[in-house]
Amino acid sequence: MATCLLYNRTPTRAPRFYRIELAMNLFSEVSVLREWGVAGRGGQSVISIYGNLRDASVAADQHRNRMIRRGYARA
Repeated sequence: MATCLLYNRTPTRAPRFYRIELAMNLFSEVSVLREWGVAGRGGQSVISIYGNLRDASVAADQHRNRMIRRGYARA
């Protein structure tokens, strides 16, 4: 449905990524998938389920804004 990809490229560390994706599932719920880790390697992920698109969008925006404050930038 919608994806946001963020990168953190600092000279002293390996480049890191953070991805947020909104998707509808088979039960008419909206899932927010978050993945993060070092670019080029396997990372970690977590899926949160919400009852409607508005709640999921608010949660995804909060995660995105938090990561931007931490130094990540859009790809």
